[in-house]
Amino acid sequence: MMSSERNTIFALSSGRPPAAIAVVRVSGPRARDAVLALAGRLPQPRQATLVRLKGRSGDRTDLAAGSAIEAIDDAVVLWFPGPRSETGEDTAEFQVHGGYAVIAAVLSALGEIEGLRPAGPGEFTRRAFENGKLDLTRVEGLADLIAAETEAQRRQAFRQLKGMLGDRAELWRRRLTEALALVEASIDFPEEDVVSERLIEPALATAADLDREIRGLLADSRRGEQLREGLTVAVAGPVNAGKSSIVNRLAKRPAAIVSPYAGTTRDIIEVHLDLAGFPVTVLDTAGVRDTTDPVEEEGVRRARARAGAADLVLWVTDATVGDPAPLPSELTKPGAPPIWLLSNKSDLVGRKCPEDASERSAEASAGLKCFRISALTGASFDDLEDGLADFAKRFFSVGTELGLVTRERHRGALVECADALRRACQEGVAGREDIIAEELRLAARALGRLVGRVDVEDVLDVIFRDFCIGK
Repeated sequence: MMSSERNTIFALSSGRPPAAIAVVRVSGPRARDAVLALAGRLPQPRQATLVRLKGRSGDRTDLAAGSAIEAIDDAVVLWFPGPRSETGEDTAEFQVHGGYAVIAAVLSALGEIEGLRPAGPGEFTRRAFENGKLDLTRVEGLADLIAAETEAQRRQAFRQLKGMLGDRAELWRRRLTEALALVEASIDFPEEDVVSERLIEPALATAADLDREIRGLLADSRRGEQLREGLTVAVAGPVNAGKSSIVNRLAKRPAAIVSPYAGTTRDIIEVHLDLAGFPVTVLDTAGVRDTTDPVEEEGVRRARARAGAADLVLWVTDATVGDPAPLPSELTKPGAPPIWLLSNKSDLVGRKCPEDASERSAEASAGLKCFRISALTGASFDDLEDGLADFAKRFFSVGTELGLVTRERHRGALVECADALRRACQEGVAGREDIIAEELRLAARALGRLVGRVDVEDVLDVIFRDFCIGK
């Protein structure tokens, strides 16, 4: 529990004004004083109460001359005595009309109360974590929920916020503690082999079971992390094939500059889409060609590199220009992303989509998907978007359990735990109860770091700095 001497914080916790309603939140040992100062009385706990807020009029620099107390707004006030509050501290909320002047007056009145100060980014949530209201996986789930742009991301973040990973990690930690207690008990009876054996066997069985469970959770093709980051689709190809027009058509807005001049796109443009509920980042890349222009040459190099690192490449060719250009080497080597061929400007020609594989490696040609489209008229774009939605669904493994491991930090802690469990179960440590106990301690410590119980000070600032003020 936090010290009662710490500052009380306040902040606007709703969206940017103007709005119909604004919520100003206060948390800390002087939250009660803040409610009494503005509302004149303390409402019943957890009961919405309509009151008239009052504060000093005039500029704060005029207080010495004496400024009058006047009404600020009629507001709904809620009072949550700690520890039964979101932060675990005394907490209050003022729900006022969401105009600039009203909000400014409320914040100014709170700032005049001794012991109160404006909150920093994520400070309310950090206090909830420090007071044991949230573990670290739930904190990260809350951050992901706020940042979620698609339905799939929202579902995954909400599961994390509700403790799908944190609760499981706590269960594993309790089982590990019980196994460790058995091993340590066996150490207390070194001369009684029968007793020691009966204690060690169930402890190692528990460790082996946990190792299998955790490794099963890790064998998820990183779909949790992928869903947080989104699917990356690179639109690549030779110059003047219509790549930027295709990106604009997918984005349904003029996101990229379209020009009849070759080499217009030089840097990479990122467009974020919600495609059938899935997060997709489309990259508009520079046209691939040999050039002596150093700026364009750098753009081509970046285009090749980003296409090679994408999850899917849409290779665009001009249907009016002979055979399609060969694919860059980055897209033909083993491990390259899947490639779909888009034959653009099909409205200008009547021929079928080219599927000439003579210029491509066997790896790139296998399963090459082809769309005959027109970025100008939108012909066959419905088919392309449906195909991308199906690809995203398969990519994120929808239909199976959503990923519980959503960050590299989670994966690292779980791998460390599983490795320690596996070492504890190795034949080479049989009869070495001290080594087994140490490995189980390391495994439990890794789970403790996952939920934020031990050794997490170095990651807290990184996590909370991305929160908005007021959350």
